Amino acid sequence: MDVLSALIGPDGCPWDKEQTPASLCDYVVEETFELTEAIREGDIPGVREELGDVLFLLCFLIRLFECDGSMEYREIAGGLAEKMIRRHPHVFETTANLDRAEIWSNWEKIKKREKKSYSVLGGIPKGLPPLLKAYRIHAKAARAGFTWQGAPEVLGQLHEEWKEFEQAQADGDTAAQKEEFGDILFTLVEYGRRMGIKCEEALETANTKFIRRFAALEKKLGEQGRELQGMPQSELDALWKECKKK
Repeated sequence: MDVLSALIGPDGCPWDKEQTPASLCDYVVEETFELTEAIREGDIPGVREELGDVLFLLCFLIRLFECDGSMEYREIAGGLAEKMIRRHPHVFETTANLDRAEIWSNWEKIKKREKKSYSVLGGIPKGLPPLLKAYRIHAKAARAGFTWQGAPEVLGQLHEEWKEFEQAQADGDTAAQKEEFGDILFTLVEYGRRMGIKCEEALETANTKFIRRFAALEKKLGEQGRELQGMPQSELDALWKECKKK
């Protein structure tokens, strides 16, 4: 906080002195993605650095709001502590041994009492990436009791959605194809959730794996003095399998 005070003070940095809470939003999003990437890659030095970057931006925001009198750090931290204590009565008020379902049920009931206008799905940010948003929708709806009975029923629904997509293809209805493909993804996210798989993390793992293998393919072709374009598919398939083995 002392460093921030110097940066935005009279003799501070011109860039820092120009920043506002709104101007910092994109940096918060970017640094959070970088932190997430470092965590998923198991890059501990990277995690340490990115945690620092995120923490710096949060402190920056707090200081800016403190400067215009909107709020204070103690108010933010105190409000957070009070909220967590209030929403965890099974920890702070009783020694009752509740299961996960009972804990989530109490959590939603407490949130409903806290807010004048409350919806189970109302707290999901509009700007979340679509796959993550779908996961959160399913998780919250399931906690409220609105979901399929079990994983087999979700898999059955997934097959139904695929049939509807194929029918839209047969009809040549592009708008319906887009809608049905969205339904497939939405249902697939829930099936993964039932299996304990987070869609964003799983897809990012697949993305990273493909990029790594594609880079290996390009390197191998470069060593052979060949170009990717124009190569026979059978040769590409053979090289791809070789890269996968390695």
